[in-house]
Amino acid sequence: MSKPPLIGLALGGGSARGWAHIGVIRALAEAGIEPDLVCGTSIGALVGAAYVGGELDRLEAWVRSLRLQTVVGFLDFSLGSGLIKGDRLIEFFRNHFVDRDIRELARPFGAVATDLQRGREIWLREGPVTDAVRASIALPGLFTPALHDGNWLVDGGLVNPVPVSLCRAMGADLVIAVDLNADLLGRHLKPKPAKSRPRQRTVAEPETLTDSVMARIQDGMSQLGLNHDSGPKPPAMLDVLASSINIMQVLITRSRLAGEPADVMVTPLLADLGLMEFHRGDVAIDAGRRAVEGAMPELQRRLKG
Repeated sequence: MSKPPLIGLALGGGSARGWAHIGVIRALAEAGIEPDLVCGTSIGALVGAAYVGGELDRLEAWVRSLRLQTVVGFLDFSLGSGLIKGDRLIEFFRNHFVDRDIRELARPFGAVATDLQRGREIWLREGPVTDAVRASIALPGLFTPALHDGNWLVDGGLVNPVPVSLCRAMGADLVIAVDLNADLLGRHLKPKPAKSRPRQRTVAEPETLTDSVMARIQDGMSQLGLNHDSGPKPPAMLDVLASSINIMQVLITRSRLAGEPADVMVTPLLADLGLMEFHRGDVAIDAGRRAVEGAMPELQRRLKG
């Protein structure tokens, strides 16, 4: 009898959409498929580390219990090189979940980060698990960079959003890859349902930061003669920014996967889940399960072949 293939699981980046990885892992396990090695980028590194460290049950229970107030509580705002330092979040994981050397985990694990100065891909396969995860999730502009061996590292999604190549390098014969960016294009530009007219704010009520910033931008456009009332209304500034980031993520993912294809692709449909909506874990986990159901015929064919 031929030797069964060594199965690698490549968990891609995608911020809050990454909770879908939990559903993917659960569905694979129920089908009797246990990866021999796991690689992750960004949120994929976090979920992958918990899985390999035997902490997936605890992580899922915590994710399902998250509320918006809890998520906000982890945001230690900074005026430095990122809006969020990330210390509170990483300290929480260090105290409540696996935190040992990567080489001591039950099965091989690797995380991907990006060298901010050289723009090169960094594979993290040794050292404390939480340090590797902290570097891999450092989304530029949101989380401050992580210092590792004298280098500043940021989110691995900048160079390798779905780490198929790392799985191959670690010896995988068959790679199952989870792409969280498959349906992102145009997400923020889709027509939104009509909302009731907001009530008039009283003088005593303070404006939010967003209200104030947007009002100033609007005033500036009016003074420059750029705020035209006629014709189609252009997308909001934040929608343009989010859509631009999505375009970059999708195109980098497509480029890498074209040159380094996975054997089986799992693509949860999560376009309606916002970047920081970590409190909607139930939605993401269910989407991950459904995506595995769709990919199962191809996966079974590959395993039999």
